[in-house]
Amino acid sequence: MTDTLQHTKNKLMDDLHQGIADAEELLKLTANQAGEGAAQLRERVRDRMSKAKVELLHMQQATVEKAKAAGHATDVFVHENPWKSIGIAAGIGLVVGLLISRR
Repeated sequence: MTDTLQHTKNKLMDDLHQGIADAEELLKLTANQAGEGAAQLRERVRDRMSKAKVELLHMQQATVEKAKAAGHATDVFVHENPWKSIGIAAGIGLVVGLLISRR
């Protein structure tokens, strides 16, 4: 489940980075458009893109910190409760095995 979550997070981050890159490219392509309204619009979009990049970086850092904290908590639990951990893993394995065998 952690691999799926990590893959989903990576895909979301890649999609957000691609969206920002596409918006920056659009700004470059429309740089020759005349008119004060177009210039103001480009400037507002540039400002928002800068803010989005900063927010994306903060979100990414917060996600990494939370993942590390969850990993550490899991590690502590497993070391403090090895038999419970084995029982939980066996139970999950049994459920997954039953689900797979039904197909």
